[in-house]
Amino acid sequence: MNIQKEFARKIPKRKALYTLIASGLLTVASLDALAQTGNPRVNQLGYVPNGAKTATYKTTSTSAQTWQLKQNGTVVASGQTTPLGTDAASGDNLHQIDLSNVTSTGTGFSLTVGSDSSYNFAISSTALKGALYDSLKYFYHNRSGIAIETQYTGGGNGSFASNSKWARPAGHVNVSPNKGDVNVPCWTGTCNYSLNVSKGWYDAGDHGKYVVNGGISVWTLLNLYERSLYLGANSPSIADGKLNIPESVNGVPDILDEARWEMEFLLGMQVPTGQAKAGMVHHKMHDVGWTGFPLAPHEDPQERALVPPSTAATLNVAAVAAQAARIWRDIDSGFAETCLTAAERAWTAAQANPSDLYSGNYDNGGGGYGDKTVADEFYWAAAELYITTGDSKYLSTLNSRSVTQTNFGWADTDLAGLISLAIVPASQTASLRSAAQQKIVSIADLHIATQNSSGYPAPSSITDYYWGSNGSVANKLILMGLAYDFTKNDTYAKGVGKGLNFFLGQNTQSTSFITGEGTKAVTQPHHRFWSNATNGSYPTPPPGAFSGGPNAGLEDPKSAAALASCVTKPATCWMDNIEAYAVNEITINWNAPLAWNLAFYNDYAASGNNNTSSSLASSSVVSSSSARSSSSIASSSVRSSSVSSVGSSSARSSSLSSTIFSSARSSSSSVRSSSSSTNTSAGPRLDNPFTDARWYVDPVKPWLLTAS
Repeated sequence: MNIQKEFARKIPKRKALYTLIASGLLTVASLDALAQTGNPRVNQLGYVPNGAKTATYKTTSTSAQTWQLKQNGTVVASGQTTPLGTDAASGDNLHQIDLSNVTSTGTGFSLTVGSDSSYNFAISSTALKGALYDSLKYFYHNRSGIAIETQYTGGGNGSFASNSKWARPAGHVNVSPNKGDVNVPCWTGTCNYSLNVSKGWYDAGDHGKYVVNGGISVWTLLNLYERSLYLGANSPSIADGKLNIPESVNGVPDILDEARWEMEFLLGMQVPTGQAKAGMVHHKMHDVGWTGFPLAPHEDPQERALVPPSTAATLNVAAVAAQAARIWRDIDSGFAETCLTAAERAWTAAQANPSDLYSGNYDNGGGGYGDKTVADEFYWAAAELYITTGDSKYLSTLNSRSVTQTNFGWADTDLAGLISLAIVPASQTASLRSAAQQKIVSIADLHIATQNSSGYPAPSSITDYYWGSNGSVANKLILMGLAYDFTKNDTYAKGVGKGLNFFLGQNTQSTSFITGEGTKAVTQPHHRFWSNATNGSYPTPPPGAFSGGPNAGLEDPKSAAALASCVTKPATCWMDNIEAYAVNEITINWNAPLAWNLAFYNDYAASGNNNTSSSLASSSVVSSSSARSSSSIASSSVRSSSVSSVGSSSARSSSLSSTIFSSARSSSSSVRSSSSSTNTSAGPRLDNPFTDARWYVDPVKPWLLTAS
């Protein structure tokens, strides 16, 4: 753009303003008081009537201001803002606007304070329904090994229209110029066989497929299904025919069909019988060198290779395959048996190879996903296998570990096991289930307290803005949602709503972090195919892709150069630029918890509940502490608390068909990170598409980025 011409073009619109300044009637210092669009910051899609209806107003004033809620220009409510003070994470001076008493519903709402006005929003029990289907559609669009057909490019349940711009040929099916993934060889010098791993989801902005990130992503979608099966009331929203995918109307819930596409890739990564380390699972597979932008999957000319097995990847398959085995038992018994066999083989192999940690020597062309601690993966796998089989041999692993993490992600997985223990009503896990539920409630209390002490409604302290911070928040919201399920204390459900408000625009950027969701939403996520920002012949992203969010680490050249001054205000460390992958990457393990959050909150909206008591939803939870609130806006780190073991119960060995599958089933059975803040043993997964350089994140000082 010619800056002089652009400036000249805007002069006529600004002439009156410049005249006022010259005459002394308006000072430059007072420009901050001019009308702002997008302030107050609101959930740009909308609020559910029984949910958390708050907005955040950024101002220099320290005294209460009058706000007005308008619907299509007519004032329907008004009140006074509540000054909060300076938010430590953003540096913004903030006021809160509470719309809890507003009973009006519909569309066309906006908030004004003086001459400032928010973006429009709705108040409706279905305000976030479309966003749920959009977030789940992300997975079909990123499938490997299948053509993405125009008729299936639109959102589930008609949430957005199909468009041929998102269609593409099948990627990595050995059709030139592709060189994989039907028979992918091992990385040179590591083994002498090849595997068919053509299915699965492309992980993020690149075309790699990673077992540990795929594992936690599949688990999250399957947990969404199990939560709906045993605790939810809105199962039809994820039922067969809802997601507009090729498998729709096959008699199987669509969410299970989608998860199975990745599950079959995970199974395909297992070392075959007769080979060294049989039963172990290859850590990942991807190009042997970085590719650039733009690039559709079918255009990738690089060789592909299997990276050697790791204990972490093997335990991911043990956990998720065990989970899949119990879910598919009454849907496809053959597939269920295949999954259980793979899970048990993986467990045995991991026990024989407990220290096969990923070395980091195979990161040219793909992210590392290194994990130096796998005790949490052993716990997770043991929990899933024990729930599914009832075999007492897994109890010693469960009873020997105290879960002390307060969040979870691909590198920290023991809470995933705890969540499954808390949700799935297997008879042999009854006492474990009670303790697991109590632990989850206590962790949710920590996150509610942090959320209430933050200026914007993310449960994040000033130290929580790292790579994939939005994904980390989404996982915390899962814990809040489950705390609501276990206690029916409305505070936890509203905590989920506040977090979604943050994602959808109630943040310092006044921007929705989800493509297509809101008036001002992210448009340039880091993605090789959805790279219209670099080449107009490639498409813009479809709705539903979830940006990683603010990251003070700034581990890419673009954000490091543009945002260097943000590090003392980490919530501001974000930009909407396709090259800024450290802050604007998208990936399966962030979209999966986002979908979980939206599924939960749509459940809650449909229920119409608004209960702040601590009455219990399950007799297995003997007590729960009320979620704490705080008017302080100072940042407070969430400290991991020491916990006792989730307990033990006498194990009853039984076959697959006589344990979890004979337990009580919900009548609604016709249904389909990110690193956590507590794990700094390995740097975040890096992707450097604009050069061929390998970048290294110092595991001790992960904010330092060096080329190697």
